[in-house]
Amino acid sequence: MTSIPDVHTPAKAPVSPARQATGLLAYLFAGLYFGMVLVKSEAASWYRIQEMFRFESFHMFGLIGSAVVTGLISTALLRRFGHTRSGEEVAVKPKDRGWVRYVLGGLTFGLGWGLAGVCPGPIFVLIGAGVWPMLITLLFALLGTYLYGLLQQRLPH
Repeated sequence: MTSIPDVHTPAKAPVSPARQATGLLAYLFAGLYFGMVLVKSEAASWYRIQEMFRFESFHMFGLIGSAVVTGLISTALLRRFGHTRSGEEVAVKPKDRGWVRYVLGGLTFGLGWGLAGVCPGPIFVLIGAGVWPMLITLLFALLGTYLYGLLQQRLPH
């Protein structure tokens, strides 16, 4: 078993409360905008998700494809210019080799998505839109996250 080398990290410069508040506001507004986009694009619609799983509509595949392209571009930009607002370096670790963890993770994610009719992102959007049964989905998503934390050492990574 190989050990991870100890890497010295430079001391962080203190962030002023005003800069921290503006950063939090920026994230809040970005999240609100993203939530509105999810609702308006019908990405949070159970009916659209069912259409996708039945191969009846291209709508969700187009949304997912555009998300993949956005993720690829964002990751490339992070690797090239990777630093935070405070100047800390952001390093994108390459994915581990092997397929078992990705297949198991994808099956778990897909099973939850199919049963709940929603992936984790829109849960909060739907609760904000007044779809109160999503509180049950949120509860089980949090329970699943907690259980993963307990079992993490025993799972294939």
